[in-house]
Amino acid sequence: MIIINANFWGTRALGSRSILADPRDPKMQRRLNLKIKFRESFRPFAPSLLEEHQRDWFELSAVSEGMQFVSKLKENKLIENVSSEETKGFDLLNLPRSVMHAVTHVDNSARVQTVTKSKSARFYELILRFFKLTGCPIVVNTSFNVRGEPIVCDPNDAINCFLSTDMDLLSIGGFLVSKEDQAEEAILKYQSKFKED
Repeated sequence: MIIINANFWGTRALGSRSILADPRDPKMQRRLNLKIKFRESFRPFAPSLLEEHQRDWFELSAVSEGMQFVSKLKENKLIENVSSEETKGFDLLNLPRSVMHAVTHVDNSARVQTVTKSKSARFYELILRFFKLTGCPIVVNTSFNVRGEPIVCDPNDAINCFLSTDMDLLSIGGFLVSKEDQAEEAILKYQSKFKED
C-alpha cells in the first residue's frame, strides 16, 4: 500500500510532502519507480525509521535525521540471493538483498533517515503505528513528485499527482482520500499526464 502524506508544513520529503510505502514488499521498489515516479525501475528509495531501532537495522551509530548518511544494513537483515548464470545486467538489480528490498542498494546499504519523537512527532507516530501492525519500524520515504516535476507545493499539486499515478491513498490535512473512491473519469483525465520511461 502506498500512502501520500501531503502535510505542507515541515522539511520536504522528510515526512512532509512524502510518498510512503511498505519496504518489505519485494515488488514495491519497482512499483514506485515505474508506476509512481515514472523513472528507471532499479533506483532505490530511502528508509525512514524510528530512532530507537536504528542500531538494530543499520551499521550506523550517528543520528541521520536529514538522510545525510548512508549505512550498510545489519548482516541479520540481509538475505542470500540465488542467482543463476542466466541472471545478468539489470536482472541482478531485481534480486532481493534484504528483508527490505525497496530500500536496499545493490551494495546492501541505504540512505537512512532517523525519525525522532522530539523533532518529528507526527511522522514518528505514523511509523510507530506501522511498527505495531507489522513488526517493521521502517517505511519507504521519497519526495512527493514524479520524474522531471518539482515536489508538490500546494493541495492542487498533491491531488493532480495523486490522480495521475498509481498511488493508493492521499493524506492531506485531516483528510484521507482513497483512489478506490474516485470517479473513473476523474482518474482517466489525469493519467495521461505522465508517461513511463
